[in-house]
Amino acid sequence: MSATSSRPPESHRGTAVVWGALLAVGLATGLWALSRVQLKPEQSTPENWLNGTAETALNQSLRLPRQDRMELASAAIRYRVFGDLGPQVALGCPQWMFYQDGLRESANAHGDVVTPRLRLMQYWHDQLKARNVALLVVAVPDKARIQSAQLCGRAMTDSLHTRYGQLAQTLAARGVAFADLRPVLESQPQEMFFRTDVHMNLTGAERAAKAVAQKALLQLGGVRGTQAFEVSPPSAPAPRLGDLLTLSGLKDAPAGWRPDLEVVPSQQIDVVRGGGLLDEAAPVQVLLAGSSNGLRSNFAQRLGEGLGQEVWNLSMDGGQFGGAMFKALAQREQWPASLKLVIWEFSENTLSLPLTDDEKKAIRQLPSDGQSANKNSN
Repeated sequence: MSATSSRPPESHRGTAVVWGALLAVGLATGLWALSRVQLKPEQSTPENWLNGTAETALNQSLRLPRQDRMELASAAIRYRVFGDLGPQVALGCPQWMFYQDGLRESANAHGDVVTPRLRLMQYWHDQLKARNVALLVVAVPDKARIQSAQLCGRAMTDSLHTRYGQLAQTLAARGVAFADLRPVLESQPQEMFFRTDVHMNLTGAERAAKAVAQKALLQLGGVRGTQAFEVSPPSAPAPRLGDLLTLSGLKDAPAGWRPDLEVVPSQQIDVVRGGGLLDEAAPVQVLLAGSSNGLRSNFAQRLGEGLGQEVWNLSMDGGQFGGAMFKALAQREQWPASLKLVIWEFSENTLSLPLTDDEKKAIRQLPSDGQSANKNSN
């Protein structure tokens, strides 16, 4: 082969120059961004590197100028042209948004994540029972299940569709109390969920809370408390920014380039106090360890109204399946002696999400079935 035949064609040289220039620009941009990183001392601790806090702060520092605007424009065009809301959100009928994990299993959940969670649930049930505290499990049905008429061609996978019923049957067989919310939310003429949010609206939360209260009263001896609640009239409807708009990157998009903001009323529910110096709250009997549902649409207040007593609300945003229970159990030494019932509420779809680090650790520490049987027989 001659020397000239081994030389790269001129077109390849041009391509190599272009790619080399792009790589150089990328390298320069990366070095410039790294030079601007300023992590605070409290952000760069080993614990924060392990839990992802430091990584989040680092990623924010590495963002390019005007990157937020570019991402917003991309999301708005993607929605307007293709009806696409990104990897985490799905568009149903016009103006209706759904969480993708409510339609199909999470791609990040490897293997069976339901069975170990049910073992953990049984263990916590038995631990509470040993303390003479009852457990009531509440799985809020996914929006895609309840508002299926608004999916417009989309559907839950068969495995997810049957999972709620399987959960109810399994808990019944194991003697774990369960509040099935499907009968009170499905096939209703009113909308039970916000259109651009994963949470129940005022109507849905009220129906759900009443059903949970009825089930909870059975575990409290059937005696309703005497605490009164003041319920204000609904306010004038006002625009509400749903969390699915934020998740899809469209919260700041102009009208027409995102689903419309929902216009809904709000409502205030307060415990009625006597106002005297000796007007002490009644002893706490019910603890709500809930997801973000327990912090929205007056769910906890409606639950207290149905029980006739205040509820100790330890619900939390981002708790997924067991976050609030871990939070509640970490405080068990401070639980009042009057506590009789823990209501554990989570969203249906979180049963199928990847196990969290706390869940993995707790599941590893569970006794084997043989050890549990011996312990229960002693």
